[in-house]
Amino acid sequence: MKLILSDRHLELPEADHPSIKFIDLSKLKIANCIGCFGCWTKTPGRCVIRDDAVNVYPYIAKSDSVLYISRVKYGGYDTTMKTMLERAIPVQQAFIRLVHGETHHVQRNVAPKRAVVIGYGALSKEERNLFCKLVARNANNMNFESFRVVFASEQELEATVRKEVSAWRPL
Repeated sequence: MKLILSDRHLELPEADHPSIKFIDLSKLKIANCIGCFGCWTKTPGRCVIRDDAVNVYPYIAKSDSVLYISRVKYGGYDTTMKTMLERAIPVQQAFIRLVHGETHHVQRNVAPKRAVVIGYGALSKEERNLFCKLVARNANNMNFESFRVVFASEQELEATVRKEVSAWRPL
C-alpha cells in the first residue's frame, strides 16, 4: 500500500488508485498526544484517545511507500503533521532496539518504508537544513529503509506531489 499524508487539501487525480490512500489531515479531528503511554501499557497498539488519528496510524504502519506533505515551520513539521506523527506512537512498542549504535523503539508490525517528505513554504536555507536533519533523525523511528526530502513553494506544491506520485507507476 502507498500512503499520501498531507497537512492540506490537494487536487490529486493521480491518487485515485486502489493501492493509494490519500489522507488530508486538515479535514480530520486529531487531538494532541497527552503523553499517558496508554498505547503501550493500557491498550497496547491502540491510542486511548478516540478521534480520527486511530484511523490514520494503521495506514502509516502498513504502507511500504509514504509521501508526507507538510508546511515547514521553524525547521520542523507544522502543527497538523507534527500532531499526527506524535499520535502515531501506537505503531511502536515501549521496548528499545539498537539501530546504527543508537537506541530506538521496536516497531509493532510496521512495514519498512520508502519515504519522500515534501516540505513547503517560504523557507530559508537554515530552515531547510534543520528540516533535513529532523527527517533524518525521525527516519530511524519511522522504519524508513530509504527517504528523500524535497522542498517546494506553495505554487509548486501540487506539481511536485504529482511528480512524486507518478514515480510510483506502475502500481
